[in-house]
Amino acid sequence: MIVELLQTLLLLSLAPMVTGAIRSLKARMQGRKGPSVLQPYRDMAKLFHKSSVVSKDSSWVSTVAPYACVAAVVIAAFLLPVVYVGTFGLLGDLLLLIYLLAVVRFFTALAALDAGSTFGGMGSSREMFISSIVEPTMLLSIFAMALVTGTTALGGIALQVASTGLEKVEPSLLLAAAAFFIATIAENARVPVDNPSTHLELTMVHEAMLLEYSGKGLALMEYASMAKLMVFLTLMANIFFPWGIATSADPIALAAGLMAYLLKIFALALAIAVIESSMAKMRLFRLPNLFAVAFTLSLLAVVAFYILGVA
Repeated sequence: MIVELLQTLLLLSLAPMVTGAIRSLKARMQGRKGPSVLQPYRDMAKLFHKSSVVSKDSSWVSTVAPYACVAAVVIAAFLLPVVYVGTFGLLGDLLLLIYLLAVVRFFTALAALDAGSTFGGMGSSREMFISSIVEPTMLLSIFAMALVTGTTALGGIALQVASTGLEKVEPSLLLAAAAFFIATIAENARVPVDNPSTHLELTMVHEAMLLEYSGKGLALMEYASMAKLMVFLTLMANIFFPWGIATSADPIALAAGLMAYLLKIFALALAIAVIESSMAKMRLFRLPNLFAVAFTLSLLAVVAFYILGVA
């Protein structure tokens, strides 16, 4: 129980640092010095000491939304294997995780509409448009892993794959991982789907939904976004490629699992930084093509499992 709690706290505490690392890596690749990897912590500390300015048109929804988003992403973090395969997960926590992440999206979009801002409405409509295709892709990708391992428990999936060596490396796993990586980019408003560092009203999606927030509310929404990215990266690292994760609570195994986790998260952060430094944001009407590719890959992952299983 203590190990499970500590690994969840590790995930939640590292979330701002991973976001800072991506920003720093992007800056170095673009020939700039860039901010420190600890800058997100400083930004949140500064925002927590500021008062919030609330629109006169907003209701209780705008007040509750930041706390609901943070609560949903924290509960989602408790379901994930981070350093150790043991989790606080329940039977069928695969579906619970997807819907917890949907709660974050729902309250973010609802709060943007509640403020009565034109930009908020625009960002919310774009967010719902993106999620309508990305969410089935996420479900099919993780469902493919559930088929391969025979369980919907995230800790069980990690244990099955990690304890069987390279036997589970098959087309279903690789196709599902590729689809889920595209979904990770889309769900976390990264390039080429969205640009997290812009406030250009004609292109922004996620940032448009946060324009009405300030002070503590903005700090909570920003943290929920960073923690959500960390949840997706952890899923990518420990569900699709869980090799190195500790399968027992032995201190040596836990230390090795921690090192493997940090290396995988850094590799994924580096991959995101490379993509964002080498690609431009796609135009909105071209995004369905990218999402269709991701959905097709996830569907092929499920089909490949049944074809190879029958064979």
